[in-house]
Amino acid sequence: MEPNTPNTTEPRSTESSSTDSSSTDSSSADSSSTDSSSTETGAPTKFFSVTWAELHRDSKVLAWRLAQNAPAGGWRGVVAVTRGGLVPSAVVARELDIRIIETLGSVGYRDKVRLERAQLLKPAILAVEVRGKDWLVVDDLVDTGTTAALVREQLPEAHFATIYAKPEGKDSVDSFVTEVSQDTWILFPWDTELREATPIANLRLGAGMPETMTSG
Repeated sequence: MEPNTPNTTEPRSTESSSTDSSSTDSSSADSSSTDSSSTETGAPTKFFSVTWAELHRDSKVLAWRLAQNAPAGGWRGVVAVTRGGLVPSAVVARELDIRIIETLGSVGYRDKVRLERAQLLKPAILAVEVRGKDWLVVDDLVDTGTTAALVREQLPEAHFATIYAKPEGKDSVDSFVTEVSQDTWILFPWDTELREATPIANLRLGAGMPETMTSG
């Protein structure tokens, strides 16, 4: 999974993949995003929450496109880029009836600090043996392309596909479903949870508000 790294690009959403000109049906990420104040540290200006149902839907859209681009002998297997690519890979593998699933472990952050280069934690051994030829590599998001660069080093002949793509990294993948702006921070369902919301009346009375909001 490639971490979100927001900058200050204008928001936009497309209905195409980087190399799949026949792609026409995709979800719009900007429709569910909410604004947030940006900071000098590069904090996001927008948040986009993805539900389990939306992720399932978008993963199936990706599977349709990958089915149309399959090699003559079919895909040999799927490589899930951990950890964000695990769930999309499961959906894609199910839809395309692929039984061989590998994982490629990588890390792009240490203690919330982005690394200059993504680090390989675990290679996709079966796919590496054939340089990724006729293998699918699936991840949830391509952001700046640092993880994609690592994937290309390991599996130069694989087809790399993601659900979401940002402008800085979209050209480093072969297929994607939805483009989001660089300053959008995607909240995936495994990163969020349902919690009770404090009623506005209580907030106005100061009950349940953080100390920093009630002091002074």
